[in-house]
Amino acid sequence: MSQTATAIANQATQGGPMLGGPLLGGIDCDVHPAVPNMAALLPYLDPYWQEQVTVRGIDGLDLSSFPLQMDAHGRPDWRTPGEKPGASLARLRADALDGFGTQFAICNPLYGVLAINNEHFAAAIARAMNDWLVAEWLDAEPRLRGSIVVPAQNPELAVDEINRRAADRRFVQVLLLAQGDIPLGNRRLWPIYAAAERHGLSIGVHAGSIFRHATTSNGWPSYHLEDYAAHAQSFQSNLLSLVHEGVFNKHPALTFVMIESGFTWLPTFMWRANKTWRGVRAEVPWVDRAPSELIRAHVRFTLQPTDAPPTGADMARVLDMIGSDDMLLFSTDYPHWQFDGHNVWPDGISPALKRRILVDNPRNAYPRLQEARP
Repeated sequence: MSQTATAIANQATQGGPMLGGPLLGGIDCDVHPAVPNMAALLPYLDPYWQEQVTVRGIDGLDLSSFPLQMDAHGRPDWRTPGEKPGASLARLRADALDGFGTQFAICNPLYGVLAINNEHFAAAIARAMNDWLVAEWLDAEPRLRGSIVVPAQNPELAVDEINRRAADRRFVQVLLLAQGDIPLGNRRLWPIYAAAERHGLSIGVHAGSIFRHATTSNGWPSYHLEDYAAHAQSFQSNLLSLVHEGVFNKHPALTFVMIESGFTWLPTFMWRANKTWRGVRAEVPWVDRAPSELIRAHVRFTLQPTDAPPTGADMARVLDMIGSDDMLLFSTDYPHWQFDGHNVWPDGISPALKRRILVDNPRNAYPRLQEARP
């Protein structure tokens, strides 16, 4: 870590006013620039798909687990009346970048690419989204970094898009969803991982569903609350899949970042994964280390939303049981409501760990961030 970065991180733990002080110089690993409407993507589609979108009257591909007008979709203090939360670069700059003294912020645009059944249309929308992100956001704001949106329903087309955009070093990861058609360890997806590893990109796995399959293992829930809480289970299933299918053995340089997954469930999850692996490890002889060791080495988790236990002492115990100071990455989830605002840090996180979460861990999780020094 450079002396400048160390000084910034030290400042970040000194307290100070809400705007800037607590987070000054931090790396925000989850902000959400929103596609305002389909019309915004039309200039980035080729003529064939421009015509198809216009003739078919496709007016948007918003895919959200809660309606756009709900408070959950955007904090009231981060909303502009009549505007989709996250659609304004000026607001993101003022609220999330200038507002917290952010050094870099990683953009995770969420749109319905993975839910499109037509793989060619999905690839066209992914291309358009990546080009839109560059032209409207990354070119306009040097503190922003990007995630490559891919049509993962067709790994060949996904690899094509990774190869097309990887030359732009401002892209730092490939973005997937936690609930897709297949578990993330499935070998069908390995070409995506090979391409990401080859280009020095991480894999970001964001909470979300294509909604073609039930969002719980017992079928469709009745209420949003059930759907939302069940996302933690999908992250856990994917972790088991990545471990036991051998993804981390095949791609030892690859880091997976679980975004909006929570993390306080990790200790008991890893204990059970280890115990089961010891009993039936002959089934997966390529898993040459305990699952907890592989997860600590290859997986990172964003801070928000934090499913915090009742007291700071409880949180300190959870962090101790996780067994690594490298696994948490700072995030605001801008503009969504999950960010705690003035209560930036859950009780129980030490000043030394805050420095790691703000700067060191994000730089280590995203190799391309190491190329840009403050």
